[in-house]
Amino acid sequence: MQKKIFFNKIIMGDETWCLANDPETKRQSSEWDGETFPRPKKLKFQRSRIKTRMIIFFDSQVAVHKEFVPERKTVNAELYKAATDRLLQRIQWVRPAAFCCRDFLLLHDNAPAHNAATVCPFLTAKNVITLYHPPCTLQTYFRQTIFCPPG
Repeated sequence: MQKKIFFNKIIMGDETWCLANDPETKRQSSEWDGETFPRPKKLKFQRSRIKTRMIIFFDSQVAVHKEFVPERKTVNAELYKAATDRLLQRIQWVRPAAFCCRDFLLLHDNAPAHNAATVCPFLTAKNVITLYHPPCTLQTYFRQTIFCPPG
């Protein structure tokens, strides 16, 4: 039971690519208007040319907060800090009890924007407990511990 309560407190943050497309169903593309109109041709699926990044924060049940990165922008420390500030406002709105006692944990990966010198003090000042994602591969682990040892 305590494991379930712990996992329900975790809010995970990540970025993902979103592609914009409006695919037609097979039925829609094969509709025929009759003898006077030629049968429609099946169009070959093309990859979307509209591609954008989305920052999303979610817990074990729902997406708590999501926002699109402005066009031609990358997720840097300044943008991620602003997104986490809006996340905190959203948590205050949808989960006021958890926000007041800071009864949630923020988990994000080891992207440079997440561990930047401006983001970490900001989250500390807001009393947000942050869980750090473990290294993804052994290669990353060895690179971080052997070549760049802590302290």
